[in-house]
Amino acid sequence: MSGSLAGAVKQAFTSVTGQTAKVSDLKNDIVDPYANPTKGLNTDHGVLVADTDSWLKASDGTHTGPSLLEDQIGREKIHRFDHERIPERVVHARGAGAHGFFKVYDDRASKYTYAPVLTDPSRVTPTFVRFSTVQGSRGSADTVRDVRGFATKFYTPEGNWDIVGNNIPVFFIQDAIKFPDFVHAVKPEPHNEVPQGQSAHNNFWDFVGLQPESAHMVMWVMSDRAVPRSLRMMQGFGVNTYSLMNAKGERFFVKFHWIPELGVHSFVWDEALKICGQDPDFHRKDLEEAISSGAYPKWKFGIQVIPEARQDDFDFDPLDATKIWPEELVPLEIIGEMTLNKTVDEYFPEVEQVAFCTAHVVPGIGFSDDPLLQGRNFSYFDTQITRLGPNWQELPINRPVCPVMNFQRDGAMRHKITKGEVNYWPNRKGIGAPVPTTEGGYADFASKVQGIKQRVRGSKFQEHYNQAQLFFNSLTPYEQQHLIDAISFELSHCDDPVVYKTYTQILNNIDFNLAKQVAINVDGVVPDRPGRENHGKSTPTLSQLYYAPKEPTIKSRRIAILLADGFNLAEVQALRAAFKVGQATTWIIGPRRGKVYPSGQTVGSGEGLQADHHYEGQRSTLFDAFIIPSGVEHARKLSENGRTIHWIREAFGHCKAIGAIGEGVTFLKEAVQLPGVQLQANLASDTVTNSYGVVTTGVYDTGSAAADTLKIAQGQKGFVSNFAYAVSQHRCYERELDGLAAKVAY
Repeated sequence: MSGSLAGAVKQAFTSVTGQTAKVSDLKNDIVDPYANPTKGLNTDHGVLVADTDSWLKASDGTHTGPSLLEDQIGREKIHRFDHERIPERVVHARGAGAHGFFKVYDDRASKYTYAPVLTDPSRVTPTFVRFSTVQGSRGSADTVRDVRGFATKFYTPEGNWDIVGNNIPVFFIQDAIKFPDFVHAVKPEPHNEVPQGQSAHNNFWDFVGLQPESAHMVMWVMSDRAVPRSLRMMQGFGVNTYSLMNAKGERFFVKFHWIPELGVHSFVWDEALKICGQDPDFHRKDLEEAISSGAYPKWKFGIQVIPEARQDDFDFDPLDATKIWPEELVPLEIIGEMTLNKTVDEYFPEVEQVAFCTAHVVPGIGFSDDPLLQGRNFSYFDTQITRLGPNWQELPINRPVCPVMNFQRDGAMRHKITKGEVNYWPNRKGIGAPVPTTEGGYADFASKVQGIKQRVRGSKFQEHYNQAQLFFNSLTPYEQQHLIDAISFELSHCDDPVVYKTYTQILNNIDFNLAKQVAINVDGVVPDRPGRENHGKSTPTLSQLYYAPKEPTIKSRRIAILLADGFNLAEVQALRAAFKVGQATTWIIGPRRGKVYPSGQTVGSGEGLQADHHYEGQRSTLFDAFIIPSGVEHARKLSENGRTIHWIREAFGHCKAIGAIGEGVTFLKEAVQLPGVQLQANLASDTVTNSYGVVTTGVYDTGSAAADTLKIAQGQKGFVSNFAYAVSQHRCYERELDGLAAKVAY
């Protein structure tokens, strides 16, 4: 009990202050010129610089002569600039990151492991998380269709533990030896270096069409999972099978899971495509905005555990990275949670130089014979040496918070200075002796190994379609249609008939109707019967809807209020105050980035309301929901502007919540003309109409606001509560299913 209380106190302190042992450790390397101003500009060797704008030259003051090689200040400045870049990651080059902390609820996992990070509730473990795309370079866009990396570094007193995962629980290949082939195939094609940041090209689909083990992963990547609304709204998975060892020396296989507090949500494809051009940094900005506003991203941490003795009890091999462990067979146990509550101080030394390694585990956590993991353990360590040098673990963001002493020495960019005359073991001083496992040294599980040395895969590794079918069957109708549309989009970008015809035949092993619809769309091979019968099994845990928060929330949602001069000021102020209570952010979008003037004020001379953006400065894709308040002149001006009409039509097509009050309802009815939607007809009433996520009312005055406390639940009275509930549902996909979205040009 005392341990739990101590942990709660530590968590409260860390949550409020953002201070963890790792954040404190990084202060040793942080230079803050605002808090601690220096006399002025220095060279790297400390000499004050008198002029940083002109190279030392031979000049008479009028005519420019030759620049002199002896100018060390000039040479150093250019030299350092020339070497600012390090090799970018081959994959996961485009990333964003944040600091946080992790805590388990109790010691329930002690029956599986003796690792304190997973069993000690008094601990608050510092973490750093790096999110990333996979295919594109550092300059690619955030919202491309791609797997998202979800890598977490735990700075424990026993050393660093890295979970180097993704937002998808499976992978394209079963054995690490195929990884270079997969990456070469998905990367831009070698003859022309296109496309960037997407898999819609011949080589990727050629590879997966000839490698059926990829079928399950292809289903996930073509689903909504590959276009997340936010990095904060993704699940995370360890992907590979690791092992846990308890104090009795018993071994268990384990998979790691992160479940977001806000639920699992995605863009629609058209929206993701547009944001690639409108705001290619959307996800990294979204992460920073949430943390800076106090809407800290949170995930529950869960484990799936299989006793070693049960390894052969399933129709799949638990060591196969192209398979999930269905929760009906292996329950998910929630044991802790992680909060991200601090943005980085400088991108390069933290987000770019952070380096993860699947082989970084702590006592009580180990590996399995997962053939993908075995290769990753070699590859990640080797990769970091190539990118950052042999001393990459001495970089501030990578170094452990616990003391480190060993006899690794020298190499490029060595930071540590170790005193003394011995650098080997055994030595006469008795320094650096190995630590017995009974005193905390890492213990490898003593497993029996037998077999013939050969290049083979187990028989269960040969089955590739059962779980692809399970995933497809488990999706809602709109998720299935999104997947069909995504594959159709991708294959339509393949111009080699062999490629797209081959893959439509692969799809027929998953689902007949899926294969038929895609084949018709892309001129593939239209099947006349299933290539393999669909087993019809499904599980609720594979649909994103399963992870909706138990309590509906609008936390961190971006609500745009569309204004023109002549709007109802009191109404807008009341709405903003109400949504702020729910930790949503509201953004004023006006005809200019400046003051917009309400009814009763003269344009240009009144107090006005400051707009965050103008109609052309932002687009509807960058917000979650929209409100058009009342005001006769305001509504008339909106109706005369094609851009504002497009804003709302596009938001409707993207299935977002839309709200309107008074003359704002008239604007929707007469100018926007949303098909199939019922609007509030009585503009003298505060009765609320909610139709396909379009929430309208005639009046929202002081009395309405007083009675309309923010209670986010279906069936509540009041405009704010109804609108907030529509926002909390993320999207109204019934518009797509009933064909309404397709009727709007956007």
